[in-house]
Amino acid sequence: MKQKTGFDNEKYLAEQTAAILDRVKKFDNKLYLEFGGKLCFDYHAARILPGYDPNVKIRLLQKLKDKIDIVLCIYAGDIERGRVRGDFGITYDSATLKLIDDLRKWGLDILSVVITRFNNQSSAVIFKNKLEHRGVKVHLHYPIEGYPANMDLVVSDEGFGKNEYIESNKPLVVITGPGPNSGKLSTCLSQLYHEHKQGINAGYAKFETFPIWNIPLKHPVNVAYEAATADIQDFNLVDPFHLSAYQETAINYNRDVESFPILKLMLGKIFKKANSMPMYQSPTDMGVNRAGFGIVNDALVQEAAKQELVRRYFRYNTEYLLGIEKKATVERVMILMEELGVKITDRVVVEVARKTAETIEALGKGHAGIYCGVALLLADGRIVTGRNSALMHAASSVVLNALKVLAKIPDEILLLSPHIIKQISRLKEGILNAESESLDLEETLIALSISAATNHTAELAMEKLAALKGCEVHMTHMPTPGDDVGLKRLGVNLTTDGKFSSRNLFVT
Repeated sequence: MKQKTGFDNEKYLAEQTAAILDRVKKFDNKLYLEFGGKLCFDYHAARILPGYDPNVKIRLLQKLKDKIDIVLCIYAGDIERGRVRGDFGITYDSATLKLIDDLRKWGLDILSVVITRFNNQSSAVIFKNKLEHRGVKVHLHYPIEGYPANMDLVVSDEGFGKNEYIESNKPLVVITGPGPNSGKLSTCLSQLYHEHKQGINAGYAKFETFPIWNIPLKHPVNVAYEAATADIQDFNLVDPFHLSAYQETAINYNRDVESFPILKLMLGKIFKKANSMPMYQSPTDMGVNRAGFGIVNDALVQEAAKQELVRRYFRYNTEYLLGIEKKATVERVMILMEELGVKITDRVVVEVARKTAETIEALGKGHAGIYCGVALLLADGRIVTGRNSALMHAASSVVLNALKVLAKIPDEILLLSPHIIKQISRLKEGILNAESESLDLEETLIALSISAATNHTAELAMEKLAALKGCEVHMTHMPTPGDDVGLKRLGVNLTTDGKFSSRNLFVT
């Protein structure tokens, strides 16, 4: 079944490439481009813009390959604290290494890694040494007292001037990082300071996909972005500077609008003469984002964005129950949903999963007093359910059931050898002293691959695993670590009601 498309990647690439190259020309062919958001694997954009290639920005860089250098920024404090990137579940320093590897797989390499606000933090020093020992250049940028308000100090040899200068002979320098607060803007400004001291009229621009400036403020795509940043209290607004300068409505977000006056003053101080650069009149002017021009089916995109709102609600609610997130974040997303008339049950797998849990509870067919139901929506619109049992977790059950449906295997045929299940259960209970002998999803997938060696039916099921990528899944209970790993690797979009899958406080 061919999926509908709401976004045209080729149209977007053509528009975006032209916009960036046009901006480079305005600055004597030297532009520092701050890349916000995710450079690789932008699944948020892919979920709300059906058809969007999660790696389209990498394809953009490939088109510009001969004209660009890439610089990665990472904040020393994030290295020291071990800050974790939520989508991959890895620390920011590990995410930086992964980003370098990912870029190299696409035939792109980096010019340097900049460790920002470096103050000899021990973990940052170790990270610097690790990179240099692997042949990666590292530059250090230091804390500047009073940044950005103390402009006389910031724009001086004791401010930006003390940062290490990154030499580049390419017309376009892409400045990016593993996540927000990495120091991308200050790195751009520091480079501009050094360039202008050498008489090079380099410029600055910003590339950030969301919010999309040329669609309405309350368009579901922009509201979904607000939901995605509810944890850091970001919100969208009409750019007042743009409206005043051009009498045109453009959408931006609070931090860019709040910081624009001081950023404009700082750029003016760096450039010294206002006529030495095309002075920006608004934060929207600084951007080169053309994502709005790639939307080709607005109705489809609006519906996808509304679904993302519901997913965000469940994610934040689960994180709140785990003690990670604030209640205010959950409430903020609920308000955004109400503004658009979106309900939790608009996510069709939610009610199906809950009814499955209610049914097995009524029949007393759960395991260890836990009644977990799960529902999975296939790409063709069919919904498959699963439940927990003494043999396997609910996530394992629903995946095997979905594979049977996709491979047209009768329900009564076993995909896993009972002997293999028994041996794994004996290992877990008798030797590894696991709390439960039932198979989580990661164990189930390994068992399936072993069964496939001697069982042609299991082999047929294995071939359908890739078809689960992007499917919608809802569980009444939070996945155990083994379930979570398996579901992430399958690439499904998971939400849960946030109930705990065990009465034990420590779950392995």
